[in-house]
Amino acid sequence: MLHAPEPDEDDLDAIAPPQPVFHVEQALLGALLLDPRRLGDVTGIAADSFSTAAHAALFAAISTLPPPDPAEHAKNTKWLDRVLATGRGQARGLTASYLHTLVQVCPWPRHAPAYARMVEAEHARRRLQTAAERLVQTVHDASLPHPVQTVLAEADALAAVVDDIASRFPPRAGVLPRTPAPPPAIAPDHTEAVEEEQLLLATATGHPADIDSVRWLLPGDLTLPLHAGLWQCLTTLARRREPVDPVTVLWEAQQRGLLDDGSEPGEVLRLLAEPAGSVEHWGERALQRSLLATADHTGRLIEAYAGDPANTPFQLVVGARRSLADIGAVRTRWQHATGTVPPQRPRPAPTTRAGPPTTTAAHTARAARATR
Repeated sequence: MLHAPEPDEDDLDAIAPPQPVFHVEQALLGALLLDPRRLGDVTGIAADSFSTAAHAALFAAISTLPPPDPAEHAKNTKWLDRVLATGRGQARGLTASYLHTLVQVCPWPRHAPAYARMVEAEHARRRLQTAAERLVQTVHDASLPHPVQTVLAEADALAAVVDDIASRFPPRAGVLPRTPAPPPAIAPDHTEAVEEEQLLLATATGHPADIDSVRWLLPGDLTLPLHAGLWQCLTTLARRREPVDPVTVLWEAQQRGLLDDGSEPGEVLRLLAEPAGSVEHWGERALQRSLLATADHTGRLIEAYAGDPANTPFQLVVGARRSLADIGAVRTRWQHATGTVPPQRPRPAPTTRAGPPTTTAAHTARAARATR
């Protein structure tokens, strides 16, 4: 006789098994259903700390309903019925049999505080991952009128989440995440960046006296290794007060081995011979790209940390703070470059743990914009 499959039986293998925190939440809710007095021992979590809508609805119901008399609770299910009715207001799929399951799977009701701490830790990891994802999405939002300010505001929001987690799980010295750093992001078409960096180098070569006004720009802010090396040549020659022109820069580049990658001397000379616009303008453009790239890398790194369930909240705090320091360093240089302090989103007080184009024409057009 052919076996008649149950509904959706063929799809069962595609359903991912529940994560460990799901079972922890079940144990916690079971403990509170068995002994509602344990709610007084549970701190640091709220309904939104749970990973499913059903669990959140049940915890909210348990937290808001008056606790039953222990003797009466041992004899009947009146209080459980009220919990179920209240929970169904938020999660219609709740059933009496699921409450029975929760009671059955709870090993020890007295371990409720430990279960709650685990739920709190997992919620912290999800919050950090969400905040890091928002930062990365903001970096890549081409519709933003003021990308730097908006990205820095998201970085502040991410830092606020880290601060709150640290207040709940103080970091231990020297404990870093074990998660490897993600590979470098695939950069979009960077033709504009390359062209603007070429104009920066050529303009600085033509006006070396202006190099000192952009001391906040570092070689690492440029996208190509050759451009970074040529900028270092320019700043070194200017600092030594030596003659600066395409030939002297080319010679310095040779001394530093920058031509070993196959760069043609004639190409370098042509690159440095077409100044346009101002050094400050092109420098600021390069620094903005560097800031956004740093924010993107930081967000993706923290996202990777938070996406690894093996990392403890202590490790997440240490790793996130070290990564956010990179944004802080570029942010300081951006403030020096622009002469303004970007608005920062106020950080809330830590939450207490309470109970419940490549043509000459294109170059000319960019130069015109730079001199406006």
